[in-house]
Amino acid sequence: MFDHHCSACDRRQLIFPSQVTSLVNTDRGIVLAFTCWCGSEQTQVTGRAATAADRVVAAA
Repeated sequence: MFDHHCSACDRRQLIFPSQVTSLVNTDRGIVLAFTCWCGSEQTQVTGRAATAADRVVAAA
């Protein structure tokens, strides 16, 4: 479980493992795709290789 600020509904939501749709390991970090509670598809970049800029761009 993690928290995420949704770019569609503009709310901070807890995301549960059941909402995760994919995990892809890239050279930028781990790209996590999931569905927000509002139904919007979202992504977040995480992991050691992820930078703050990657996290912001991927979540937007």
